[in-house]
Amino acid sequence: MTLKQLSRMTCMFAVCASAALEVEFAIAANMKVSRPESVGMSSERLARIAPAMQRYIDAQKVPGTVTAVMRRGKLVHLSVQGEMDVAAGKTMRRDTVFRIASMTKPITSVALMMLWEEGHFQLRDPVAKFLPEFTDPVVSTTSDASGTTGELVPSDRPIQIRDMLTHTAGLANNYIGNTEHYAEHMRRQPDDDLESFIKRLAQLPLNYQPGTAWQYSIATDVVGRLVEVMSGKPLDEYMAEHIFAPLAMPDTHFYLDADYADRLSAQYTPGEDEKIVLQDPGSMKSRWISGPQGLFRGAGGMVSTVDDYLRFQQMMLNGGDLDGVRLLAPATVRLMMDNHTGDLPLWLPGPGMGFGLGYGVVVDRGAAATPLSEGAAYWGGAYCTISWVDPAEEIVAVLMTQVRPYRHINIRQDFQVLVHQAIVE
Repeated sequence: MTLKQLSRMTCMFAVCASAALEVEFAIAANMKVSRPESVGMSSERLARIAPAMQRYIDAQKVPGTVTAVMRRGKLVHLSVQGEMDVAAGKTMRRDTVFRIASMTKPITSVALMMLWEEGHFQLRDPVAKFLPEFTDPVVSTTSDASGTTGELVPSDRPIQIRDMLTHTAGLANNYIGNTEHYAEHMRRQPDDDLESFIKRLAQLPLNYQPGTAWQYSIATDVVGRLVEVMSGKPLDEYMAEHIFAPLAMPDTHFYLDADYADRLSAQYTPGEDEKIVLQDPGSMKSRWISGPQGLFRGAGGMVSTVDDYLRFQQMMLNGGDLDGVRLLAPATVRLMMDNHTGDLPLWLPGPGMGFGLGYGVVVDRGAAATPLSEGAAYWGGAYCTISWVDPAEEIVAVLMTQVRPYRHINIRQDFQVLVHQAIVE
């Protein structure tokens, strides 16, 4: 069965009311649905999630939300609230398609680790072994990716594949310190594919010596390119064949065709009063449908649904297996969720956090001031989505909404607290 055929399947689902704003569905015909109490969670406490999300919607900080929680493989909460397109008055749907941005990173990292399990590479192999454009990189002494200030010196060692997975390769930061030269150099071109994009990236100097600092970057785009070279397939084809079809994730793609126009959420940005303003429409005019579709960015290019992402994360919680389909060995999943960055400061996740192979990981929950358990793995997206896997509590959770930037709201942190305060056993 093709992904397009899967996407048109109508899943059977059970419905039960738990609050005016909350409905529980079976994500798929073969996914168990139970009362929260059967897995040690409180129905009354989970019912706090929907009103909290509604406050953000009523304040016009977000258009709408879809929130979902699973424990011990059973769905215990799914709430669909607000609108997917405010101006059009389109009610949010369970199958709404969202731009997941950096929540693409764990998927791309899984793709590469599947190839690791097949013996294609070792984590400490030089990236240049597969991508010669990264041979003999130079490093800016002033952390200037444009190379227009300071000196350029040879790197102390080659960039390793592990460095790309952990954001310690020396690549320029996504958000701070990038010069206009860097931005212009890496500006997407209409005819770009991942090969041309990465070759352009490799022309820039590194911001720091490999392995000496953690800087969030587009390194996972390089991870995606490594998947292409090792597999001999474009990244979208490899993922469709080896991840999305086996896991029954029919609505996860890099781009969309016209059939998805009615299901794509509009995307918003905060206006001067912090109330949402349309930025990218949920229609045929969206760049995910009408724009160039040749660049498959493993660092942040995908769209997905709450159903699909729950299945991906449940596979990870299960140690690489879902419904009899195994993508990874349990030991590989544990390796991905280990902290690979030691004591390096991670400015984006903050204190108490480390980084694994594609995920942020909780190292010290007290220092992190998080309800997630130590060893939990998580990441979010630039459009205010977030998801995590908490092996200690056997929890998978997903929040989908569409507003960028979102630093003026705490909806993601609130959702984490609301999920974990509902665990009573």
